[in-house]
Amino acid sequence: MSDIPLVSVTNFVTARSRIGLAQQTGLLLALLMLGACDRPSNPTETINLKLYQNWQLQPGDKIAGYLVVAGLGDISIELNGKSVYAPFNGQTQQDQRNCLIFSSPDVPAYLFRLCGISNPRFGNSQQGDSLGTGTVLHFATLRKQPDGTWAIVEPSKPVMERILTKS
Repeated sequence: MSDIPLVSVTNFVTARSRIGLAQQTGLLLALLMLGACDRPSNPTETINLKLYQNWQLQPGDKIAGYLVVAGLGDISIELNGKSVYAPFNGQTQQDQRNCLIFSSPDVPAYLFRLCGISNPRFGNSQQGDSLGTGTVLHFATLRKQPDGTWAIVEPSKPVMERILTKS
């Protein structure tokens, strides 16, 4: 696993101190499988994410002819034409609103949504590979919910640092 604190890893570490080895193994397998469900295996296929929260305005919508580029829960960062990078080994796909979705087996219960990326790279990536460039990055962290939807959660500063710097 990674040294970045994530809810699923924290829950596993807390729970394993109170349960036996067989239960620990089962819990770890369940956590790993939770994030692997319902993801298209073809990275060129558009991914259709069902969000837990339904807000009226979403990235990709238009208001009076103007494009909405970020929404509630997104962090916007001025890139000034610089690259963003894969924070882990993983893969990227495009969602239905033309944002880049990054997934990784290193953090299986999480997806990272990157909007505002030019020349996005789709498919498999190694940690530190460029995923594209942009003027402004609109970033959101999504966590898989028990019902299969994705909730926008507060992003991890160490993950953001990995996305913004080549490692």
